[in-house]
Amino acid sequence: MPVVKIIELIGSSLGGWKEAVENAVKEAAKTVRNIKRVHVKRYTAKVEDNKIAEYRADVKIAFIVER
Repeated sequence: MPVVKIIELIGSSLGGWKEAVENAVKEAAKTVRNIKRVHVKRYTAKVEDNKIAEYRADVKIAFIVER
């Protein structure tokens, strides 16, 4: 029976929340194998001059632990 581990990351993007989530997964994939799921906990944004300057996504990434 596989063991699943969950890590929490914050991805960011200048282009949108979808890209922020994709950036978090892409960055995790550099050091983590067997990523199976991503759960978006919340979206936030950095605002400058009354405009969104940066999109952020707080995500949980689940992956299977290798033995």
